Amino acid sequence: MSSTAAFYLLSTLGGYLVTSFLLLKYPTLLHPRKKQRFLSKHISHRGGAGENLENTMAAFQHAVTIGTDMLELDCHITKDEQVVVSHDENLKRSTGVNVNISDLKYCELPPYLGKLDVTFQRACQCEGKDNRIPLLKEVFEAFPNTPINIDIKVNNNVLIKKVSELVKQYRREHITVWGNASYEIVEKCYKEVVYKSRAIHLLRSFCLKKIYL
Repeated sequence: MSSTAAFYLLSTLGGYLVTSFLLLKYPTLLHPRKKQRFLSKHISHRGGAGENLENTMAAFQHAVTIGTDMLELDCHITKDEQVVVSHDENLKRSTGVNVNISDLKYCELPPYLGKLDVTFQRACQCEGKDNRIPLLKEVFEAFPNTPINIDIKVNNNVLIKKVSELVKQYRREHITVWGNASYEIVEKCYKEVVYKSRAIHLLRSFCLKKIYL
């Protein structure tokens, strides 16, 4: 290799390294910093299961009171098409009654047991006096400014549509994240949003999948 070729090669490599270093250290040189609608470092899973009965209004209120950045909750739909907050479709574990939420009207739902195992943590239980399964709209009404992550627990078109309508009704497009680890469910959520409102945030990639389901 001639000295001229070596000079150009080293110059190019040197320029690449310097440019890479500068862009790594100062990424906004080329692109402005993306504006974040909210930042969540502390997320209360199932409203803070382990400190209160999971997915109850008492759990959500406690989490917000201690300063959580975001509430995480799970949704199902009842026989009379009410969107309720519950992790399980079958209520045997949480209420002691072997029945599915989708088979009951909202007024027929049994109350939670007074003490529940925390399913994502060994040898841990949660307890509380608030044992009522709440409606999603109650959570929206109680915490209008709190970001919420909604896990659509079943592949149900009516449930997806109802959640989308509630998010829009309560003007929460900018602080609501909703979806599921299932690609099929996420695609349905995405289509619901694209066709009706492009502003709602969705879980569109595996990296945003929650650690605990």
